[in-house]
Amino acid sequence: MRRSALGWRERLLRGRVPPAELRAALDAVALHDRDAWLDELLGLTGIPADGPALPRGCVPYLPSGVAALRALIDAAAIGPADVVVDVGAGVGRAAVALHLLTGAAAVGVEVQPALVAEAKTLSAGLGLGAVSWLEGDAADHSAALAVGTVFFLYCPFSGPRLAAWLDALEPAVRGRRVHLGALDLPLPPRAWLEEVPGGGDGLVVYRSRG
Repeated sequence: MRRSALGWRERLLRGRVPPAELRAALDAVALHDRDAWLDELLGLTGIPADGPALPRGCVPYLPSGVAALRALIDAAAIGPADVVVDVGAGVGRAAVALHLLTGAAAVGVEVQPALVAEAKTLSAGLGLGAVSWLEGDAADHSAALAVGTVFFLYCPFSGPRLAAWLDALEPAVRGRRVHLGALDLPLPPRAWLEEVPGGGDGLVVYRSRG
């Protein structure tokens, strides 16, 4: 497993790898090894500690499993024309993985400056110009809401903060078809969202109506 991941990492460092080839390589890895394979591919070790910049009402950073990312790709049919917005991006693992596996542009939004710095180091080290990072509260970044076609949330916040974010998202995507993947995060009902088939293992995928 480790040899496979390091071999693909060398290919990434030498230049662009077709997303379909990388997906096939990931799918060939045993299910219980896929998270370790991805970490080796990206050169990630351990989970960083959260800092004092984490606001009240936000959830400490924990990377999402590869199974959820792979399910989101299929359920939302993510492709090169999409823009994935990872809300609560941490060190950038999910955003970078979704970009590499689909060819979609990716925007990671993270409130903790130290984690944003690590995410920038990750994408720069792999030469990924189509992955960008925004520091701050996701609800304050209307530009990301306006360009996103797929939104991924792994429990970045809940309660009133989550409700406020959904209410800010609705007018930003009105008239567009977007998908939203929520991992281990029950969403409050919204008339403009409908659940779609796919997901599993805690991931629920929605799309905008209309």
